[in-house]
Amino acid sequence: MPKRLIRYAVVGLGHIAQVAVLPAFGNARRNSRLVALVSGDPVKREKLGKKYDVEHTYSYEQYDECLKSDIDAVYIALPNSLHCEYAVRAARAGKHVLVEKPMAVTEDECERMMRAAREAGVKLMVAYRLHFERANLEAGEVARSGRIGEPRLFNSTFCTPVVPGNIRVRKDTGGGVLYDIGIYCINAARALFGDEPLEVRASCAGTLDEVEESVSATLRFSNERFASFTASFGAAKVSEYRLAGTKGDLAVEPAYDYARPLRHRLTLDGEMRERRFAKRDQFAPELLYFSDCILQNRAPEPGADEGLADVRIIRALYRSAANGQPVRLPPFAKRERPSLEQEIRRPPIDKPEVIHASAPSGAD
Repeated sequence: MPKRLIRYAVVGLGHIAQVAVLPAFGNARRNSRLVALVSGDPVKREKLGKKYDVEHTYSYEQYDECLKSDIDAVYIALPNSLHCEYAVRAARAGKHVLVEKPMAVTEDECERMMRAAREAGVKLMVAYRLHFERANLEAGEVARSGRIGEPRLFNSTFCTPVVPGNIRVRKDTGGGVLYDIGIYCINAARALFGDEPLEVRASCAGTLDEVEESVSATLRFSNERFASFTASFGAAKVSEYRLAGTKGDLAVEPAYDYARPLRHRLTLDGEMRERRFAKRDQFAPELLYFSDCILQNRAPEPGADEGLADVRIIRALYRSAANGQPVRLPPFAKRERPSLEQEIRRPPIDKPEVIHASAPSGAD
């Protein structure tokens, strides 16, 4: 008997879907198959349907019709403000949900998504691609191993230029620096410390259309540990973090990219050793892992609690920036952390031609 494949509909055909998600199905053939596309753009539906040999394409108005078809799961790559609605509708239709980060815009939306998935008995996973990528997973192993002593300080800078008018700088679509790129810094700090912050504070600088241009934030963890980061839509590309411990430190640069090789610089006793991690497809592993969770009836990590953990911190940081005061966070128990066991390697993919979509910088 042939092994069952999980049949996916990709919902939203913007830049990330076209350059990363759709091509990733070629590296996820073992258990995943692209069978439907959902977009409001008829040109995208026609051209991408032909390119990926997808017979069934739907407009957003036909989403419910798509959910009644023989798909098993949806990959939601829509604007942040639509994640909750489209995930809840899919769950209620009995479809499993893999949703891009951030999981949603508010804690209430995250909880609605979690409730819908639980009541329908379907899987819900948030697409944290770095939970399957070796450089970041090994950074977590270094932090837990004691090689650098007790981790005390985390610092990160993440910048990517964004042009005015881009979806990332519109409030009505859930845009903003923290939702788009700051979330990577928050997620990395939580993973490396293996803990949740007790208190956060932030300040914003500049404006880009309807959102802040830059955010600088500090997260205080138990045992007097600090994580700080600055993220910006107004500076040239930077993607790095550094974890300082009592016996050494680990720097990762680039840290968050999917289009370049990543690199470690580990310093112990004043001696620095560098290690390079080859560029790989970071999206196929998400598909492979999530499909296995469905087929084997396993709870996924990163699950809904991971998505909620980051969104509640983002919301607290924005409150702090608005009132100029630190914001204390209630206790939050995270079920599971990523580990090296989750690493999945797939070869890199060539950047495809993009149809009616642009990168944050405005380039195709």
